[in-house]
Amino acid sequence: MPRQNFASGNDGISLKAADSVRPILPHLYPDSPMLARLAAVRSRSPAESPFFIAALGVLMSFGPMGTDMYLPGMPAIGRDLHAAQDQVQWTLSAFFLGFGVGQLLWGALSDRFGRRIPVATGILLYAIGCVGCSLTVDVGHLAAWRFVQAVGACAGPVLVRAMIRDVFERDRAASVLSMMMLVMGAAPIIAPLIGGQILVWANWRWIFWAQAAFGIVALLALASLPETHPDSRRTSLRPMVLGEAYRKLLTDRRYLGYAVGSSFIYAGMFAFISGSPFVYIELFGVRPENYGFLFGLNIVGMIIVNTLNSRAVMRFGSDVMLRIGVWLAATTGILLVACVLGGWGGLWGLVGCLFLFMSVTGFCFANSMAGALQSFPQMAGTASALAGMLQFSTGALSGWAVGLMADGTAMPMAGVIGGAALVSLALNLWLIRPVRRRQPA
Repeated sequence: MPRQNFASGNDGISLKAADSVRPILPHLYPDSPMLARLAAVRSRSPAESPFFIAALGVLMSFGPMGTDMYLPGMPAIGRDLHAAQDQVQWTLSAFFLGFGVGQLLWGALSDRFGRRIPVATGILLYAIGCVGCSLTVDVGHLAAWRFVQAVGACAGPVLVRAMIRDVFERDRAASVLSMMMLVMGAAPIIAPLIGGQILVWANWRWIFWAQAAFGIVALLALASLPETHPDSRRTSLRPMVLGEAYRKLLTDRRYLGYAVGSSFIYAGMFAFISGSPFVYIELFGVRPENYGFLFGLNIVGMIIVNTLNSRAVMRFGSDVMLRIGVWLAATTGILLVACVLGGWGGLWGLVGCLFLFMSVTGFCFANSMAGALQSFPQMAGTASALAGMLQFSTGALSGWAVGLMADGTAMPMAGVIGGAALVSLALNLWLIRPVRRRQPA
């Protein structure tokens, strides 16, 4: 990884800020080898630390760990709590909604107080939500605790994106986001497998205790990270200042193209997450403990495409790669609808089409977020939060729509995915004019 210039204005952290994050723990506890090693990691500039992207990947994994781990248990939750399919899917939509709305809170707090303290607070709130979910007795309270859990969980991803914008310039940020997704790519593969295996030995409530344990791992990862948002770039929490910030974002044509366009790709992904447990397990008879393997196939595809994107974006630019991604997403979405309508290939035909759609989203997420944050370095937390809120709120609506239209077939899920991908393509063509990366002479 090339060394970054941290004294280069808005594209990095100033040298003064880098010095300010050097730890003082070894001076307080000179006999602690663990704290000394932690201090050594945090004293390095973020771009040079081999642990930086790995630790960010852990914090970014709150989304898949909070959703994917309990997917195999959704049918069992319905039976235990005497709830219908659409009611159980409310718990997933509640998580998406909380994950989206909560980002507005953490984004504003991080631009004022820095990145690390809000993340730590969010992790503690997430753990409280996990305990509430494990002790609930009806689906209504489960949905409420899932909302609380999500409000805390979203602090990690929204501030990870802001940290990357603090440290790296645009195309490099898109490349780092793709590489980080490789690090966190294990979470969507492992999470449903863990959930399925827990169901073999215990009931679904233990899945939420396992999620609480992940919160402890995330706190350890956070402890290795420096503060990337210096005092000189922090903003006010006054309502008029926040209102002006959101006005600038919501009236910026390119920002809306990136943020709203990517929201519909998220809608397609969340339609898959919401509908696939019932389609695979109840429609096609897949055993809950094997659901994670079919789900994990899609993540393998996303990892491969993110690997390609992390290299290609440095040559062609994030806008060009995003345009390719939305075209491919729309094409595979149409193919999925045709496959379901025609009944092509049964289960494996459906799995193949979903694999293609989920894979090409790897060209969309990192590039759209890098583009959205590029023009707003002073309020990267707020810009990241608003984009994340739009993404997860749209995802919550798509999950709710799949449950509302549930008819015992895969068509509601496929229709939402295909329609969302077409809307994303239309917004990209309308609002964003790709900027090609200049090649060195």
